[in-house]
Amino acid sequence: MTEELPNWNLKDFYNSYEDPQIQKDINIFKDFVTSFSKKYSGKILNFSESFDDVISEFEDGCEISAKLECYAFLIYATNMNDTKIVQFYQKISEEMTEISGDLIFFTNSINNFDKSDFDKILSNTIKYTSWLKNIRRFSEHQLNEEGERILLDKSMTANSSWVRFFEEKINDLKFLIGEKEVNSSEALNLLTDQDGLVRKKAALSIGDVFKNNVKTFTFITNTLSKDKIINDKWRNYQNPVDSRNLANNIEGDVVDALSNSVQNHYTKISHRYYKLKSKIFDKEKLDFWDRNAPYPDASNKKISWKEAQEIVLKSYGDFDKQLEEIVQLFFDKNWIDAELKEGKSPGAFSASTIPSIHPYILMNYHGKTRDVMTLAHELGHGCHQYLSAKQGMLLSSTPLTLSETASVFGEMMTFRNLLERSDKSQKKYLLASKIEVMFNTVVRQISYFEFEKILHTERKIGELSSEKICEIWMETQSRSLGPNIDLSGDYKYFWTYIPHFIHTPFYVYAYAFGDCLVNILIQLFDENHPNFKQLYLDLLKSGGSKHYSEVLSPFNINLKDKKFWDKGLSLITGLIDEFENTL
Repeated sequence: MTEELPNWNLKDFYNSYEDPQIQKDINIFKDFVTSFSKKYSGKILNFSESFDDVISEFEDGCEISAKLECYAFLIYATNMNDTKIVQFYQKISEEMTEISGDLIFFTNSINNFDKSDFDKILSNTIKYTSWLKNIRRFSEHQLNEEGERILLDKSMTANSSWVRFFEEKINDLKFLIGEKEVNSSEALNLLTDQDGLVRKKAALSIGDVFKNNVKTFTFITNTLSKDKIINDKWRNYQNPVDSRNLANNIEGDVVDALSNSVQNHYTKISHRYYKLKSKIFDKEKLDFWDRNAPYPDASNKKISWKEAQEIVLKSYGDFDKQLEEIVQLFFDKNWIDAELKEGKSPGAFSASTIPSIHPYILMNYHGKTRDVMTLAHELGHGCHQYLSAKQGMLLSSTPLTLSETASVFGEMMTFRNLLERSDKSQKKYLLASKIEVMFNTVVRQISYFEFEKILHTERKIGELSSEKICEIWMETQSRSLGPNIDLSGDYKYFWTYIPHFIHTPFYVYAYAFGDCLVNILIQLFDENHPNFKQLYLDLLKSGGSKHYSEVLSPFNINLKDKKFWDKGLSLITGLIDEFENTL
């Protein structure tokens, strides 16, 4: 009998999308915006002596809007084929955007203050000092209130609508593999099937479908890239990556140091590993559908959802009991949606939602070891979000540079747990799987980052053809994976489905940042760094209340120094050494 997988319970938000409380909350938010604007617009300095109270009032009001938007997104993410729910999602997005326009004055006013006035409100602020400083960082990229309102209103028919179109297009694609028609999540999952013929059929079908739809995805990519160029021009960003770095509160030279270090390690990591793997498969070159193929001797036994829970709980519990208790809440209270179903968003994510509720996790559980690792990864996000929620709505959100820390750390703890309980043949498989996951998190994400940089730079010159985008894709991917992977055929169209290029340009380097940072932290943990566990929990609890350099300083980590990135990458080379010794 097929095991029943969990569906999340969203009733901590509303009973359903038809719940009368939804309209009541919309009206409450409208009233808040009207009252707040009337009270403070043009008069902010009159309240400078109690500015924490003003920000707190703003924070409480924003949480009402966030509650509505989070619920609409979550119910949409699992019901993308339901017309009424899709309409509900769009309705909430449009209404919140329209109503929120009257709050633009608040952050605009803060950034329009001269230095003496800003220092005046800053001197009377205790809790929200870091939030004010973060807002102020955007001052030179801010438009006047009318300009900001126009961009906000137009986002619904510009960026947001194209992102939604991409999501629904990906969801609607069907792939004929053998005699069975499957969705994108199932098709992509088959690329890691034990059977090489299944992998090949899946890869060829995926490539064929992407090829047949490449004109649509090319148009979406060109349109969103041009939209970004226009926004960057108006906001005075010189480089396509600048806005992402500013949002992440990270210096460009730190990101460059990370990217350069990873690229300099291509030959030591991915090229070396795939040379080993090609020998295992007795081929001069691996076909691209064999790149993530399981080790030939690996067991094809599925891991039940119950077993997955036990493995992940033990992994978190072995490290810290508080984290184990938080993970248990996700299982006990149905905060996870893992069922495979039509109309559900592919992939996985943990949505932080709002501090007064809790995070929710979406994943598609197929019963593979890789899925157990994904569960551990998303639960790391969930623990991070749960702990940082105590900072409140405005300070709980973690910059992307640190947002992958807990997820990758939890994944590594789970990997070590699995490795300890494995025999020799299983160890080969687990090591190979973990190395490949780390490639996907570090090497591949930096190659994606380089792909995006070239694409957005080229788009400034003019619209890009499908052929040109494919050419950029193949150049960056070939360089990262090395000479022992054959990327011929329809692999050139595989850029089309990657959601981060669409949702959040240049998000991808955060994965590499997080993985390498965790590799450093893991080594410090193994080296018995003083008071490591408490420092780690403090990092998670801090959310976005501190700059990344401040939360990392107790670990004596300075990410402007290239040697720290090299230290993080050395953990991957060590795993490759360990894998080679098992052969």
